Amino acid sequence: MASVLSYESLVHAVAGAVGSVTAMTVFFPLDTARLRLQVDEKRKSKTTHMVLLEIIKEEGLLAPYRGWFPVISSLCCSNFVYFYTFNSLKAVWVKGQRSTTGKDLVVGFVAGVVNVLLTTPLWVVNTRLKLQGAKFRNEDIVPTNYKGIIDAFHQIIRDEGILALWNGTFPSLLLVFNPAIQFMFYEGLKRQLLKKRAKLSSLDVFIIGAVSKAIATTVTYPMQTIQSILRFGRHRLNPENRTLGSLRNVLYLLHQRVKRFGIMGLYKGLEAKLLQTVLTAALMFLVYEKLTAATFAVMGLKSARKH
Repeated sequence: MASVLSYESLVHAVAGAVGSVTAMTVFFPLDTARLRLQVDEKRKSKTTHMVLLEIIKEEGLLAPYRGWFPVISSLCCSNFVYFYTFNSLKAVWVKGQRSTTGKDLVVGFVAGVVNVLLTTPLWVVNTRLKLQGAKFRNEDIVPTNYKGIIDAFHQIIRDEGILALWNGTFPSLLLVFNPAIQFMFYEGLKRQLLKKRAKLSSLDVFIIGAVSKAIATTVTYPMQTIQSILRFGRHRLNPENRTLGSLRNVLYLLHQRVKRFGIMGLYKGLEAKLLQTVLTAALMFLVYEKLTAATFAVMGLKSARKH
């Protein structure tokens, strides 16, 4: 129990949250472009920079940063939960011994499940707020009118029921493999490099963070597309089945996507997603590693966790 409630786990959680907020703020416009490409199927522009130029031209200079606060709030909570759970479980299981790739994957998966169940309502609300006021090409999309985070929660619960806050939970649970794969590769590459040198440079951390996220994103991207559509929840699709996020809906949306756009329709927006997540993850891990090291140094503590 002491390992779960340890100061070390708290430091890792805060550093992870700060790192993710910093990185997402820097690369937020790329995430805006990715989300538009995933949700608005009829948008003709295919490249990230063209979509961003369209958004700025049609909706204003600050439009790429629409929904920044709810996204950052959700991301901060989400990464705090994930890093805290990951490091606590790892401390309990590894108990001072050297970790393995298999253990990293299992711990990452469990931390991901905990994170999804606790934070999905925040992501549902921030997805809708981020797309509110956007000019869509797809007439199947029903517009929203939320005054803020609290109002969005209120309207969703009132109009769609409380379970609507967990729209996209099923694909999200499948997507816990994304951070699990990411952390498995990150920790594995980190262990390999630390065999050859005493300390990792900033460039080392940036590169292994980027590589690990690129692999995880490419493998899981089709499910991320379905997750975005379900979280947005404003498509007039499959009206006979309102239990969004069920296996039937996931399969239905996958089938519709392939039927309308071919197999590559599942990868629409991948360029923007890779550009955004790879750079974001790399910067996040860099801030995370530097912040944890600095905190432990200032407090005169040594990280008990062996990589």
